[in-house]
Amino acid sequence: MSGTAEENRCSEPGRDLPRVLIVDDEPINLKVLADLLRDGYRLSVAKDGPQALARMAGDPLPDLVLLDVMMPGMDGMEVCRRLKEEERTRDVPVIFITAMGQPHDEARGFEAGAVDYITKPISPPVVTARVRTHIALREARRQLAEHNRLLEARVAERTRDLARAQDVAIRALASLAETRDNETGNHIRRTQNYVLALANHLRRDPRFAPRFAGRLDDETVEMLFKSAPLHDVGKVGIPDSILLKPGKLTDEEFHVMKTHAALGHDAIFAAEEELDSRSSFLRVAREIAQGHHERWDGTGYPLGLKGEEIPLSARLMAVADVYDALISRRCYKPAFPHEQAVEIMLAGRGTHFDPDVTDAFAELAGEFLAIAQRFRDGAAE
Repeated sequence: MSGTAEENRCSEPGRDLPRVLIVDDEPINLKVLADLLRDGYRLSVAKDGPQALARMAGDPLPDLVLLDVMMPGMDGMEVCRRLKEEERTRDVPVIFITAMGQPHDEARGFEAGAVDYITKPISPPVVTARVRTHIALREARRQLAEHNRLLEARVAERTRDLARAQDVAIRALASLAETRDNETGNHIRRTQNYVLALANHLRRDPRFAPRFAGRLDDETVEMLFKSAPLHDVGKVGIPDSILLKPGKLTDEEFHVMKTHAALGHDAIFAAEEELDSRSSFLRVAREIAQGHHERWDGTGYPLGLKGEEIPLSARLMAVADVYDALISRRCYKPAFPHEQAVEIMLAGRGTHFDPDVTDAFAELAGEFLAIAQRFRDGAAE
């Protein structure tokens, strides 16, 4: 009895019947099982182990395998073990059909991966009931897996939507500050990418990695990149007369200007309180907004933090922000050439800036210049 002939004989046009592979070296056993199942299933047969494996290598896979244990050459136990070793076939249920009905025989079968055991001589009601049950279980598992796949896809899409919404919200909030000063242009984009370059260099370069790799994992670096645009969000609270003043600020005006760091921190902190939870993203954004004007030697503002007291996120932002301020035209100053800006930055090593972050900047000066040119003011984003 060929597998193709049996499939043709037992199939009904228009019906998507469950598929069953029957494996037995005795033709009479194949015929008995085929006659028993012919009306409800699409059948294929194999007369030995190698032929069974060949059938399983084709498409489509059966929904169930009825497998004789005692076969010459490759027995049913070995066939089952091989099926369970392959990712493609491991989930197809196998029912052993055998004359060996001792408990230890059944235990061996289950250890090999079988889902059930039918002893010979077979009972037709038992066979049909077991086949029906295990095909129903397989279909239920398949439907559950498909449901889970669709659910995961919807969750992933929802997560992407939320991430996109978050990114848009960040850009909108950051732009509130930037629109107050129309000469800053792509400052957000530039500083965001400077911070990303610094963080990746510190965690990957052998010189810095022992100190920074554990503090700059993938998630943290992503948070830094997303949070960086909010570093000057507090500028929305600074009067135009000070923010846009073309000349040097008075001491009183500079005191007001410095409050933008605390204003940014307080605004983001209020958002955290509204969420009633501590978000890693908002925490990083808050650190950057408050701390990017702190100085390594403790002479910065608003808190006068010193050295490692300053969050790493803020120390990275300090380098990015000052470099970009130097190379950019402002209402109160012209743009400095890249080379002069680098000299000024390096002169601040250990006083204004974290020495390690400054050294990383020195090694990345060319990349900083490329970022500045890519996102130059007036360039399309």
